Amino acid sequence: MELELISFKLCPFVQRSVITLLHKQVPHTITYIDLNSPPAWFSEISPLGKVPVLRVDNRHAIFESAVINEFIDEVTPGRMHPEDPVRRAINRAWIEFASDCWGDHMQITSAPEEAKFRAHRAALEAKLARLEQVLGDGPFFNGDSLALVDTAFAPLFMRLEMLNRFVSTYDRETLPRVAAWSDALLALPEVRDSVVPEFEKLYLATVRNRSDYLDDCLDAA
Repeated sequence: MELELISFKLCPFVQRSVITLLHKQVPHTITYIDLNSPPAWFSEISPLGKVPVLRVDNRHAIFESAVINEFIDEVTPGRMHPEDPVRRAINRAWIEFASDCWGDHMQITSAPEEAKFRAHRAALEAKLARLEQVLGDGPFFNGDSLALVDTAFAPLFMRLEMLNRFVSTYDRETLPRVAAWSDALLALPEVRDSVVPEFEKLYLATVRNRSDYLDDCLDAA
């Protein structure tokens, strides 16, 4: 089975699937496109004009990151979703929660001034506090085994930790389980290798362009 992911270099949602593929050691290719000027064939395989898209055997196109990740998990050895149906549903619910957290990240990295940054930071921190209540002893969401829910949060934590070197995006001391989970995920080779080599440079440049406040924070560091 030939698997080709189509996305752009900073997409956090394709990163979820790349982590899954690397963790399960599944051969795949990645094609990066410019969403501002996508190739003509892209509109034929992505009805919403969004990424990521997974092309299977150059014939079938699957869109929506959660669907792509579950498909990869189902057709390759070693399940990354819990076998128990209740636990599996809970994991799916928290995957959706991760997408909501991503919205807060976008607000944080678009804040034009400190007051708005702090307001959006508080909204994100409130969500992370809910996670703190449900996390166990780790190192991952369900315990010892990496799951799809972990791959959903890893891209968020990668970006937050890059920003944390310049400005606090959440209080690690009051959210120790979240912080430990983040550290465990970011230490994994499959997470580190899930982005292009120039990712940090591209990401911080994008943040600078979006937020005057964070641009000043990066300059002051």
